[in-house]
Amino acid sequence: MDQLTTQELITKLLYLVSIVFFIFGLKNLGSPKTARRGNIFASLGMFIAVVVTLFHQDIISYTWIIVGLVAGGLLGGIAARTVKMTDMPQMVAIFNGFGGGASTLVALAEYHHLMDKAALIPGGQTEITVAISIIIGTITFFGSLVAFAKLQGLVRGAPIVLPFHNGMNGLFILATLIIAVLGIITPINPMYFYIVLALMALLGVTMVIPIGGADMPVVISLLNSFSGLAASATGFVLMNEVLIVSGALVGAAGLILTFLMCDAMNRSLYNVLFGAVGTDGGGGAVAGDRSVTAYTADDAMVLLENANKVIIVPGYGLAVAQAQHVLQEMVELLQKEGVKVLYAIHPVAGRMPGHMNVLLAEANAPYDLLKDLDEINDEFQSADVALVVGANDVTNPAARTETDSPIYGMPILNVDHAERVMIIKRSLNPGFAGVDNPLFFEEKTMMLFGDAKEMVTDIVSLLKEA
Repeated sequence: MDQLTTQELITKLLYLVSIVFFIFGLKNLGSPKTARRGNIFASLGMFIAVVVTLFHQDIISYTWIIVGLVAGGLLGGIAARTVKMTDMPQMVAIFNGFGGGASTLVALAEYHHLMDKAALIPGGQTEITVAISIIIGTITFFGSLVAFAKLQGLVRGAPIVLPFHNGMNGLFILATLIIAVLGIITPINPMYFYIVLALMALLGVTMVIPIGGADMPVVISLLNSFSGLAASATGFVLMNEVLIVSGALVGAAGLILTFLMCDAMNRSLYNVLFGAVGTDGGGGAVAGDRSVTAYTADDAMVLLENANKVIIVPGYGLAVAQAQHVLQEMVELLQKEGVKVLYAIHPVAGRMPGHMNVLLAEANAPYDLLKDLDEINDEFQSADVALVVGANDVTNPAARTETDSPIYGMPILNVDHAERVMIIKRSLNPGFAGVDNPLFFEEKTMMLFGDAKEMVTDIVSLLKEA
């Protein structure tokens, strides 16, 4: 075994330090209270890894590295300053895609570099890991582009099912495996890997395009996992320890989160990927002949001011209206009046994992007020008011009783157990699952129709005047 030089030893030790920071960062990202600290740890780990890599002996010129750092830094800074909180799911989706695409390009570059040096061995580890990186990275890139397009409204959010969809995807996978094996055993012919890339580009599109808006949090989480696995595979191509470990951490965490979110919807990952559940969101109402009474901000203010306990359920409508700041202002006003207020966060509320937590953190909502489904569900029966702001499917009682419903069996927030239910919504239209919500028509329910920000702002004004 070759003895390590002093530089190589220092490099590996610093890589180990960065890996430790990644692990502590991931651990702290598991709770809203410690998420910012986790982000700092992970960023510091990445900073160390990048700086150490810049001193690698194989670097011939820093010109394009500097160009990339400047361009990426500028784009990242602009995105951080300008992207709205409503567009955060799109940004996460596109970042997942860039990670997968970068892994594919780096693996291909290293493959050509080794091919030029005649250092490839038929059936060797490098060829296998290059194939894996291309497969996963390309699916991630093109699948993420479709997810971005759906979330941005460039493509219809409802499932788009192509003829012979599942059979076609199966053929793509089978052909990819056969051609990838040919590329692995014939490394001097790069055309095999480029055919694999083309097939995986098609699969990335056809895999995500039939998935509806309600399932986007699961898709984003899965693609995040794929981006990590692609990076880890590329780490084996480069024999870079920090890339292997960090990619594996992201891949494992994303996969665990994916299955947790599937459990939160009581659906299998297979059903999410191939079930074609959902609509564009806000589609035609299916209320039939039933009608409801529209209440006003004055009615809501009186009920909230005289309540002892209020539980607020935020949803995607809150993000769309950008009402999180004024909602937190309302919470603070109620607390001054002695009202106990809590937030109930469903795991799949919004359009990406943790969407509501991020939204409320931006409004400086205290972390101890944010309760997840298991923590808060028993609290509803002692609540005077359950205030639903822009949520729908995650509060739908049909999930308990209607066996033919696509959301049947999904754990929901028990808002109907509160003494009164107050729902701020633009209309009676169903949510992304396309299912009518019987909660709208219950006698205890007060429907407040309109933009969430405008309605909550009116309520805040009335509370200040009272």
